[in-house]
Amino acid sequence: MSAIMYYSEEGLKKLKEDLLYLVTVERPDISKQIAEARDKGDLSENAEYDAAKEAQGMLEMKISKLEQVIRNARILDESKLDLSKVLILSKVKIKNLKNGASMVYTIAPESEADLKSGKISVNSPIAKGLLGKKVGDKVDITVPAGTIPFEILEVKRD
Repeated sequence: MSAIMYYSEEGLKKLKEDLLYLVTVERPDISKQIAEARDKGDLSENAEYDAAKEAQGMLEMKISKLEQVIRNARILDESKLDLSKVLILSKVKIKNLKNGASMVYTIAPESEADLKSGKISVNSPIAKGLLGKKVGDKVDITVPAGTIPFEILEVKRD
């Protein structure tokens, strides 16, 4: 049994869209490829058929895993979260006290992390160091480059 994973509504919606695409577009495409390869004759020496069957197996495994993830997914209920502290789904503005640079990150579930869009994983060193802290708190966070002092400037929800 898989562990329960928490998602935002947006993240779970994307997973369901991905599953729908695999089932409604990819699966029929592979079935068509198998049928075309089968029509070419002797299956014992048909590389196209073997490749299509292998692709079908991989796709079915991917669909099965995605279905399991969706079954075990839970949506975070933001109405029950303390808005004064840094928690998952918080948008946090922090200041690096070494160089004065300010950054804004959203603490996201592991599966929704995307540094380009400012979403860091709840399991990242920075997020772990910020969780539970409030505006004005100063924290020393150990990252691969060493220990960096940060100050929390703002905590909000989108």
